[in-house]
Amino acid sequence: MSKQSYDWSTNNVLDDVDYKDNDAKQFRDLLNKREKAEGVGSVASMNAGEILTGRIVEITKDFVVVDVGFKSEGLVPIGEFWDPKEIALGNEIEVFLDQTEGSDGQIVLSKEKARKQRQWEFIVEHCKEGSIVKGKVMRKVKGGLMVDIGMEAFLPGSQIDNKRIKNLDDFIGNTYDFKILKINIERKNIVISRRELLEEERISKKAELLENINIGDLRTGVVKNITDFGVFLDLDGIDGLLHITDMTWKRIKHPSEMVHLGQELEVIILSIDKEKGRVALGLKQKESNPWEEIERKYPPGTRVRGKIVNLVSYGAFIEIEPGIEGLIHVSEMSWTKNITDPSEMVRIGDEVEAIVLSIQKEDGKISLGIKQTEHNPWEDVEKKYPIGSSVTAEIRNLTNYGAFVELEPGVDGLIHISDLSWIKKVSHPSEILKKGDKVEAVVLSVDKESKKITLGVKQLSNNPWDNIASSMPVGTLVKGVVTKTTAFGAFVQLENGIEALIHVTELSDQPFGKVEDIIHKGDEVTAKVIKLDSEHKKIALSIKDYLVEKNQENRDDIVVGKKPAAKKKKKAVETEEENNEEK
Repeated sequence: MSKQSYDWSTNNVLDDVDYKDNDAKQFRDLLNKREKAEGVGSVASMNAGEILTGRIVEITKDFVVVDVGFKSEGLVPIGEFWDPKEIALGNEIEVFLDQTEGSDGQIVLSKEKARKQRQWEFIVEHCKEGSIVKGKVMRKVKGGLMVDIGMEAFLPGSQIDNKRIKNLDDFIGNTYDFKILKINIERKNIVISRRELLEEERISKKAELLENINIGDLRTGVVKNITDFGVFLDLDGIDGLLHITDMTWKRIKHPSEMVHLGQELEVIILSIDKEKGRVALGLKQKESNPWEEIERKYPPGTRVRGKIVNLVSYGAFIEIEPGIEGLIHVSEMSWTKNITDPSEMVRIGDEVEAIVLSIQKEDGKISLGIKQTEHNPWEDVEKKYPIGSSVTAEIRNLTNYGAFVELEPGVDGLIHISDLSWIKKVSHPSEILKKGDKVEAVVLSVDKESKKITLGVKQLSNNPWDNIASSMPVGTLVKGVVTKTTAFGAFVQLENGIEALIHVTELSDQPFGKVEDIIHKGDEVTAKVIKLDSEHKKIALSIKDYLVEKNQENRDDIVVGKKPAAKKKKKAVETEEENNEEK
């Protein structure tokens, strides 16, 4: 026998097994005839556990007295009769011989046990694993539910439904169709499933729906799951995904802003993948796309008014009409302030005016600016700060590469570290400048488009390197102070501020060991210029040449007979040598 369903409440076989209403009675009569042929009807052959046919001979308040052909009648509790019409004198009923003789001398009978025995026999005879039966959920037990399918069958918790169950009590008292998963004849128990029928029904509906559904169709579905990226809808047997980007033309952070579990939605079919059984849905596509006419309605330069609906780290979103939002970047919020947080300028709910800067229709983006509604201080910056003019400004910030000064609100200038001094090698602007101080500088360049103005401090004075060859030619004797000593020589700052180098080989006309043996930082020295390189800003000095020349002059004075002068020069040299030794 193929799959079948049996309704035990009416003793009718349903679905694909076509039994008449009296088939159950005929089956019982057939069993009775078989039992009589085997001698079951004789009292001597009767044993507890058998099913007998008896006749109602008496009815009391609590019991029905049944004559089954024994020397004494048996009692059946009235509560075991499901149909009150069966309780009538003379009616024949089937009973189960529970005991051949009770404590009062009467046999013990049970109509309920007879019913269950017949139902068990019917199931074994007519049903098999995979058959469909109808049953009523009776009670909860550990691990699942007990279902009356004519006899009690076990419904495991995992086989109750094809979705998550919150409360098992919701099923108690309800009647469903079930599939028989397992029949254990020895233990007389049956395991059933409702989930498998639901899955089969779902798969059948899904196949039918996929066959008949078309792109562009309108379908109604129920929200069954909400995720960060969208909503899953049950379309009567098939799941469809409504992506967050297809829910509304407006910008939303999470689908839960628009829908809730169990909500019915009418959606449009966007795409179908029959092989994978996937359907993409759309909600916003039911309405006209407000972005279609966006370029015509809001060309760049248009002044718009809207409400701030969202703030992010890089700007603020403004709704200029339902479904149309534009971004005001932090860089487009003020001409005069360096905005790092949009909340410095606007708050959610504020009504603001802005200028349309650009439109990316395909990406659904509009760039807006607030500062463009005000005067741009950079518009006339070239007239106000011509190249070569002198300005006085406050130092706002110091960096490794220079100092920023504020010329006016919204207009800053940069003094690069290389434009601080002609002669000094500056490692950091803090060596010369201090934040908050006023500084005078010269405008070197103006770039209105890039909003950059470069300034210079050293340009306030002439570059000493421009006429160094004439003011300090090779052979000139100069004086200076040692600023630094190294293994290869000593650096000397001259009276005009320029720094020069005395190489180790030019420090003395006498043999010596280390540089520190003859010269130290802070010493005042006299030396001769031996090399000039104005292009690379380098000057080389020599103390040795100075001493040699000085000694030669002393000898020349002695040769020509200028003894007094020679003695005087000799005394001067000795004094200088003594001073050097002391140093």
